[in-house]
Amino acid sequence: MTMLQEREQTEGGQVSPGMRRNASFTPYLFLLPYFLLFGTFMLAPAVYGLWISLHDWDYLLPGKPFVGLDNYQALFDPASAVYDFFWQSMQATGVFTALSVPLLLVAPLAVALLLNRSFPGRTFFRATYFAPYVLGVAVIGVLWRFLLDPNLGAVNALLGGSTPWTTDLPWAWFSLVGVTVWWTLGFNAVIYLAGLQDIPRELYEAARIDGGGKWAEFRHVTLPGLRPVLLFVVINTVLQAANMFGQSYLITQGAPGVETRTAIMYIAQTGLRDFKMGSAAAMSYLLTLALLAISLIIFRLFRTRD
Repeated sequence: MTMLQEREQTEGGQVSPGMRRNASFTPYLFLLPYFLLFGTFMLAPAVYGLWISLHDWDYLLPGKPFVGLDNYQALFDPASAVYDFFWQSMQATGVFTALSVPLLLVAPLAVALLLNRSFPGRTFFRATYFAPYVLGVAVIGVLWRFLLDPNLGAVNALLGGSTPWTTDLPWAWFSLVGVTVWWTLGFNAVIYLAGLQDIPRELYEAARIDGGGKWAEFRHVTLPGLRPVLLFVVINTVLQAANMFGQSYLITQGAPGVETRTAIMYIAQTGLRDFKMGSAAAMSYLLTLALLAISLIIFRLFRTRD
């Protein structure tokens, strides 16, 4: 059909069936690249990992017998070899998440509120707070491993003490949480800052006219205005904390003993060092289900109500 014929058929508000079909397929053509990438790098590995979790999978051996749900049952069987180590690593993950997430929610918000004001050098301070985040976890881990070394570290040299920052509790947790907050604070601060700049100034002016102070402005204007941003920050921070690996692996190496060995660290050791990929995959899916449940709870708490 020529363009002239299609135009003639659309006169009077009538759309031809051919044009209607083309219009209905157009959005899917734009989404096709994303679907291909998602299917290749997300969906296919997830399905393959689930298949691995149902086998006694050693990638160095040709035989990979099917064991069904045995790998999952072992995680709940106190007599199994992985039970104690796995749940201890889950406990370590929970401790790190509980300690780091509140700090990474409150401290970046305070920084964003300060950087949202007009003062000389504001751009410089914004870049300074965000700068550590551009460094990779390997750089951060190695750097702070040397700075916090109990014997030769610069931190103890400056403080004039011998605090076991990486080898004893609770100092190891202070080190991991402190380094993580210093490293990732800038990212959350930038997200908060973007949300603060989207809040209409008229709302603050109305609050002042009504006689509200700074706390009233923060409670009734700032926090409601940041609700969508806060949801993203909470979800993202919880997921990142629960998937912490590099800091523990490089700074404390799981010490003392295995007290700071997180779930991701133990999963990696089980699969890549002990060659038990099936068990590691089952642990990964159990951790995923736990994070999914937490995410759903957070979404429900932040659900907008009339």
